[in-house]
Amino acid sequence: MPESISGELVALRDRAEGFARDVLVPNKLAMAAGSAEATVRADVVRAARQEGFFAMTQPRSVGGTEAGLLALTVVRDTLAGFNTGLAHYAFGPGPGVLAGCAEPLRSQYLLPLLNGEKRAGFAFTEPDDAAHFTRAVPDSDGLRVSGRKSYVTGGGSADFLNALVELPGQGRAMLVIDTDAPGVVLEHRFESLDGSHHAAFRFDEARVPADHIIGRPGEGLPRAMRQIGDTRLLIAAEAVGLARWAIDFTTRHLKAPHHSGEPLGAREGVRLRYADLRIRTYAARSMLYRTARLGESGANIVNEGIACKVYATETLSDVVDGAIQLVGGKALTVGHPLEQLYREVRSLRLAEGASDVLRINLSRGSLDLDKGVL
Repeated sequence: MPESISGELVALRDRAEGFARDVLVPNKLAMAAGSAEATVRADVVRAARQEGFFAMTQPRSVGGTEAGLLALTVVRDTLAGFNTGLAHYAFGPGPGVLAGCAEPLRSQYLLPLLNGEKRAGFAFTEPDDAAHFTRAVPDSDGLRVSGRKSYVTGGGSADFLNALVELPGQGRAMLVIDTDAPGVVLEHRFESLDGSHHAAFRFDEARVPADHIIGRPGEGLPRAMRQIGDTRLLIAAEAVGLARWAIDFTTRHLKAPHHSGEPLGAREGVRLRYADLRIRTYAARSMLYRTARLGESGANIVNEGIACKVYATETLSDVVDGAIQLVGGKALTVGHPLEQLYREVRSLRLAEGASDVLRINLSRGSLDLDKGVL
């Protein structure tokens, strides 16, 4: 549990709380007052570099600190607990599917990505009406890529895509595709309910060098799934922190004076609903920290990461919905903190695997592969 972390992690948590109060909260207020997002991002990144948070997600080979899973969980949970929407700027870009890649990808893409000189998009999802899976066919000049990718997160501003493609006769591979390469068409940009930006791409016989394959043909799907799996615990930590924020907000509301003459929190029906919010969040946070400790010990936590992601995101949705019910109609007013959070959290139950798909994967991991612990 969070209260049993080491003294070193307690100090890290305290630093993260100070960073949130002194950097994230003022910048959130600045954005609300009209400051440009680019200006806010630059300020948060600068401060995060100074505090050492930015380097936590980056390899030591490029000056990062490669923080352990438990340390990252502590910081992500802490920062999310302030609900600023800016916590993701505090961490530097990680290598993702490019981890361990060889030249020329390392110099041309991995290092510029880690240094913030280039941006990547993760092109994994095929549109429902796709005629075929995105293919990369070898020819004398390298590879010819044809197909489509939908829901490419960050694709609208990406310099290159890490795309899952089919190599006929060789299986699937991750392939680096420059977004400005001939034959690469950005079909449209769109914004989802939570405010995040995405893009859809089409590849019309796009020419890609053969040495842009990441790793070996046939290992593309495992690489992609490793990146997705690594992200699940990040999402769970964010969900737990946001649930704590929602409960703190609700607690203050229930203790405040009410026109009835007694605080709303004095009513038995209100207390029953409020207790459920705390119970679910306590369980989700316990699960999160136990899983982080298992991962830190070197255990395979694929099933536990799935369990955390499903339970934490569904708990967050229920907590925010319950908080709105307790606070009342004003919480549905556009611009109210709970109204904003209500819109933002819905996408987390779909990100990196929809909850029901993950339930099936967890069952397979246990029944077919004998993975997972209780």
